[in-house]
Amino acid sequence: MSEDILFERDNRVAIITINRADKMNSLDFAANDELVEAWREFNADDGLQVAVVTGAGGKSFCAGADLKTYTMDFANRPAPEFRSRYTNGLGIGGITRGMEIYKPIVAAINGFAISGGLELALAADIRFCSPNAEFALQDVKWGFHACDGGLIRLPQIVGHGNAMEIILSGERINAEHAMRIGLVNRIYPLDQLLQEARQYAQMLAKRAPLPQRFAKEVMKRSVGLPMEEALRMESRSFYDLGGTEDIAEGTASFREKRDANFQGK
Repeated sequence: MSEDILFERDNRVAIITINRADKMNSLDFAANDELVEAWREFNADDGLQVAVVTGAGGKSFCAGADLKTYTMDFANRPAPEFRSRYTNGLGIGGITRGMEIYKPIVAAINGFAISGGLELALAADIRFCSPNAEFALQDVKWGFHACDGGLIRLPQIVGHGNAMEIILSGERINAEHAMRIGLVNRIYPLDQLLQEARQYAQMLAKRAPLPQRFAKEVMKRSVGLPMEEALRMESRSFYDLGGTEDIAEGTASFREKRDANFQGK
């Protein structure tokens, strides 16, 4: 990887940083492709259990696509390369569409999360932010709408009415508003945000990895299913955990009043 995307291993936690602070951590084609590879590396590495994604500097988490790096045709429509790489591909940031990762992902949102940057944050499972964070899907201001999960994930997270307000207006909301509607889980001072996210991720990495992944998969795949079918999926997932070594270790550690040593088996 180049210096645009940083990938750090901290025990069982991956720290993925968009390192383009001078461009508000927006993603050009090359940086987006590198971020895709970072997610693939995290997903394939059995030694990594949790990821934290953040942006460099103190102003921006991610401002979405770097619009200055692709050309527009005479009708002011995105060029074919943009459509093929983003709209028809894995989406911005690699996890917004088409890449199934059932390991926990925490977003540390250190400033602006705008358009594709917000969609990247929405694709995480847990979101922490700093007080200076601002959130928006500004696409309607420029003649289009969100296309990397914003229209789908945002209503699931903040509810239909709150999502409509954000999507149809294109206006920004601040950290307090985001916390109030459930868009973020916690707010930390900027100089403590990443450390708090890392500590939280380390805590998650001490939990049993298989039930984390099974639970996340059920929660993702059950959206929109009839209740009876969704409940069967949940029950089947729980049944499948019954044959794992980790459930035996977990119950033994409870009886023996000690910390569990999960192996993901």
